[in-house]
Amino acid sequence: MHKDQYRVGSFEFTSRMFVGTGKYANYDLMVSALAASECEVVTVAVRRDILDADGGTKKDNILDHLDLSRYTILPNTAGCFTAKDAIRSARLSRELLEGLDNPGAKWVKLEVLADKRTLLPDPIGTLEATKTLVEDGLEVLAYTSDDPIVAKKLKDAGATSVMPLGSPIGSGQGILNPNNIRICLEYLKGDDPNYPVIVDAGVGTASDVTIAMELGADGVLLNTGIAAAQNPVQMARAMACGVQAGRLAYLSGRIPKKLYATASSPWEGTIVNS
Repeated sequence: MHKDQYRVGSFEFTSRMFVGTGKYANYDLMVSALAASECEVVTVAVRRDILDADGGTKKDNILDHLDLSRYTILPNTAGCFTAKDAIRSARLSRELLEGLDNPGAKWVKLEVLADKRTLLPDPIGTLEATKTLVEDGLEVLAYTSDDPIVAKKLKDAGATSVMPLGSPIGSGQGILNPNNIRICLEYLKGDDPNYPVIVDAGVGTASDVTIAMELGADGVLLNTGIAAAQNPVQMARAMACGVQAGRLAYLSGRIPKKLYATASSPWEGTIVNS
């Protein structure tokens, strides 16, 4: 059976779900949930979860519990509210992962947030940081709003992938504006159908993941929807099934929506009153 693989910069994957490592009750639960999700990419906030206040490596950090031969690490700049801070975080992540001889040193999930209440992305700061990090040689996966114009500017700035949000981080509201996601996909893939677009943030349950994939996204990144579920391992499996269902539905081509009914069986040959 042909594997439905896709590329994100230097990397090639089969699983279309990227999973975060925050908010789990303990590392054992995190490891079990990641396995159940069948993901290949795991996102890690290097500055928050691995480095201590002095810039050294924390004892018993997340990397000590991850099978680095199984997962590709995607460092992220979570918790950064300025371009300068995000750039520094990305560079620290690269230095650390290069020291571990980990391929995740090649790329970064860029987050530049606007404020602590909404955790919405700062488009100006994100664009500024993208340009700098691309010049640094990093493959930038840029987390952004669902604004198609901003998404196109990030691609033009050299982002390896643009990651529009479904809804605010951790909100569980799902895909609030599918039309904007559609336009983002149109703008980003119009001249390059293989350009990777990954919906990031706001996913609450498996049907949210399915909708994102049915729209034509190449993948989905999520964390809270699994980690904060009552049964994270079971939810991780549900999310994996949702990705597969949505992808198959997108490739199959749904029927058009119509205002009136269309009979499943032909009218010809039916019995009529004389």
